[in-house]
Amino acid sequence: MEPEPSRLSGETAMNHQDQLDHTQTSRVAGETDYTQLSKADLTFSFCLVTSLFFLWGLSYGLLDVLNQHFLTIFHLDHTQTTLLQFAYFVAYLTTAPPMSFFMRRYGYKKGIHIGLGLFSVGAVMFWPAAKFAYYGMFVAFTWVAASGLATLEVAANSYILLLGSPRYGALRLTLAQSFNGVATVIGPIIAAHTFFNGANAYSLDTVQYVYLALAVFALLINILVFFAKLPEVRQVVTVDQQEKVSKSGFFKQYHTIFGFLAEWFYVGAQVAVASFAIFYIVEQPGISPPISQATASNMYSGCQAVFTLGRFFGVVYLKWLDPAFSLFLNGIGLCLFSILTSTIKGHGGIACLFLIFWFESICYPVIFSIATADLGSYQKIGSGLIAVGVSGGAAYPSMQGALSDAKGTHISYLIPLTGFVPLTMYGFGMWIARSRKYGGKITIWAKHTNLDVDEVKHHEEGLPKEPHGAELEGVPSQGDVGGQKPKEDVLHSERL
Repeated sequence: MEPEPSRLSGETAMNHQDQLDHTQTSRVAGETDYTQLSKADLTFSFCLVTSLFFLWGLSYGLLDVLNQHFLTIFHLDHTQTTLLQFAYFVAYLTTAPPMSFFMRRYGYKKGIHIGLGLFSVGAVMFWPAAKFAYYGMFVAFTWVAASGLATLEVAANSYILLLGSPRYGALRLTLAQSFNGVATVIGPIIAAHTFFNGANAYSLDTVQYVYLALAVFALLINILVFFAKLPEVRQVVTVDQQEKVSKSGFFKQYHTIFGFLAEWFYVGAQVAVASFAIFYIVEQPGISPPISQATASNMYSGCQAVFTLGRFFGVVYLKWLDPAFSLFLNGIGLCLFSILTSTIKGHGGIACLFLIFWFESICYPVIFSIATADLGSYQKIGSGLIAVGVSGGAAYPSMQGALSDAKGTHISYLIPLTGFVPLTMYGFGMWIARSRKYGGKITIWAKHTNLDVDEVKHHEEGLPKEPHGAELEGVPSQGDVGGQKPKEDVLHSERL
């Protein structure tokens, strides 16, 4: 909601009007911000976009199980099976940047249509790949499908963050991505009862039907999006923050640049952990007889269930704890249990593997929300850059596969440690920086480490706080500005 010029005084009013005039001609048609949407609009938009998280969680959950399936059918080694992960995650490197600029110009809805369309095409093409039984075709069409998912990731993550108060963006995104986690639990269960069931363990027939069903599911969502009223939203920042961003430029937003690096290392480590989880369980020393592939697939679903529970639990504590501080604590847990997973044998090692999934739970959405905060007009570009960080998943499985082939899957779990360390450092650095920026002192509480511009806006204008969308935002209907002295600037709802 744009403030009245009369509410601004002197130089601030002129600067604000200059910014509006500078961007007016390049706005996406119908663009608005969350303060102008009703509770019903916010809720519907949140639910519809959250369905996209479920789609790519299901796809990703199946991908890790295909490694073990193709290992048997195509007689591959561990390193060769990681070509699927390479194709999947390199798509984020090639697709996310251009699609972020596309959506900056044409809006989120068109980007979502393109993403769902690409995914449907890639999933349908698994049918001829299975018929010809050619591994290279699976790799190529995985890239096509993943290009669609990369497009959806740029759109959906950014969109969810903008559907409410910036203070609770990490909470909202973690909640939405919890349904991604639910899908990653369902994926391996589907695989265990189709890919590894009896004679299907040596056949590709079930693969083509599973991915055909995914293509139809994506098509149905695309049709729903076409007929749905999905508002075009933009980020809300203070005028002071927008001026700083405009003067310094995008590449001086160091929280975003370092966030990209943290995301690259973290996603690489996360993908490596998941890609070799079934191998780790099946080949676990100290367990006799060895755990079967079907049982290991079900246990992998258990790992993903722990991951999902961790996300829902994160939704609870992120309302009070600073997201960066939470990221730091989870990073410490990841480093510790990565070491223990690679050194403890038997059921104890498997238990440590489960705990890695627990501490991974909130990391991705928290990095995304921290790294894209306070970007104003650069928000969609920043979202695209952080999505590129997902391409780290293309590098790490191959490194872990090489060590696994040389020294064994057990010791290969030291590779993810090299990705968890940068994540921990980013969490620590951003916790200190955000505390000093917003609270003036080191604190672990969310209300002191992130400015709630919605509350500042209503304080400045002397208006009562509007209750719409409170459930999505995690914001109480009444309250102060998190114990901070309100800034003297007003909100600037800038074009993305």
